[in-house]
Amino acid sequence: MTALKGRIALVTGASRGIGRVIADRLQQEGAEVACLARTLAERREGSRLELPCDITHEEQVRRAVERISAELGTPHIVVNNAGAFLLKPLSDTTREEFDEQIHVNAVGPFLVLRELLPVLPRDGTGHVVTVGSVVDHRPYSGNAAYGASKYAVRGLHEVMAEELRGTGIRATLVSPGATDTKLWDSLDPDRREDLPSRKDMLLPSDVADAVLFALTRPPHANIEWIRVMPTG
Repeated sequence: MTALKGRIALVTGASRGIGRVIADRLQQEGAEVACLARTLAERREGSRLELPCDITHEEQVRRAVERISAELGTPHIVVNNAGAFLLKPLSDTTREEFDEQIHVNAVGPFLVLRELLPVLPRDGTGHVVTVGSVVDHRPYSGNAAYGASKYAVRGLHEVMAEELRGTGIRATLVSPGATDTKLWDSLDPDRREDLPSRKDMLLPSDVADAVLFALTRPPHANIEWIRVMPTG
């Protein structure tokens, strides 16, 4: 499979879950892939470069982008996937928890984009994908901090898309519903009536399929928004 042959992709939050599956899928499609995550160990293997990076730290983002550019080249594709998840009512949410959600889910993507937008190619191969959530369009009870942060990153993405209009750089927001990853482990949703069971959730590969679909459209076509929901 070579739909992305010759492309360089950067994927944040790529150590596990959705981000890791996206990185694997893009690599399978021929892209050279740079993976960023706080818990990754530095590793270079073939067309894949893995680097530890906390995207909420400006200097770490700058150094990571410099390293990627030096070893792989300037990215064509940016997938802003890194995120934190919190399920808590507003009145029970601490200031520290709220700050963390905003920093990881909105400030981090902002820092990545600010570093990369000036250098993304404007020949139809440049593409920014933001992995949001179903809560970036619809409020859910118990999602005060997480929902606010996902609305924020949606706003950031949509303003960026307007600023990029006519530049040759495309932008896609992917908003998945509940997806079965380790983020749910501590909540044990199968034992709670207010949460979907894991068997009824999306798989990370479903989200990766949506990302790949957007990235592989012809240069004249831009998929602005994809919402992927479980059928249950």
